[in-house]
Amino acid sequence: MSLILEAILTTATPDGGTHIAPLGFRHENGFIVLSPFQPSRTLDNLRATGLAAISHPADVRIFAGCLTGRRDWPLVPCEQIACGRLADALSHSELIVDRIEEDAVRPRFICREVAHVGHAAFPGHNRAQAAVIEACILASRLGMLSADKVRHEMDYLAIAIEKTAGPRELEAWNWLKEKIDAHRLKEPVA
Repeated sequence: MSLILEAILTTATPDGGTHIAPLGFRHENGFIVLSPFQPSRTLDNLRATGLAAISHPADVRIFAGCLTGRRDWPLVPCEQIACGRLADALSHSELIVDRIEEDAVRPRFICREVAHVGHAAFPGHNRAQAAVIEACILASRLGMLSADKVRHEMDYLAIAIEKTAGPRELEAWNWLKEKIDAHRLKEPVA
């Protein structure tokens, strides 16, 4: 299994718009591999248009926002493909789907990178940012993970939030906690 990197993926929609979602990706044999779950708008857009951009933002609120219904982040046009990308990105890559490896759960979209552009210097890592990204992954899999696992992981991640979060990380963390807490209230009591 290869290294998975987390980013914001924008996909071109059939009507000329742009859909935004967090998604992990891999580098394999000179290609970028995207594996969205079925069903998803990201998957549908990749099949329909074959165009996407990976944006690397420093602001983790974008990741948390996408998972909590806050998808209105500023976009700008890509340079070489008809797709939008995050305006607030440290760098971005523009992708064209080369081929699809079908799978019942997570098809693999093998993409050619046609452009990679740097926009700003990387400011460095922050433990709270990493905790927010991990919480995003938990929030995206609430229907797949046990309530105990989610609660245990969130308790552990809260340590990094308490010790190192700035205002953006706290805001993102609170959005995710609200989503996870709302899901818990919907779960049947054992």
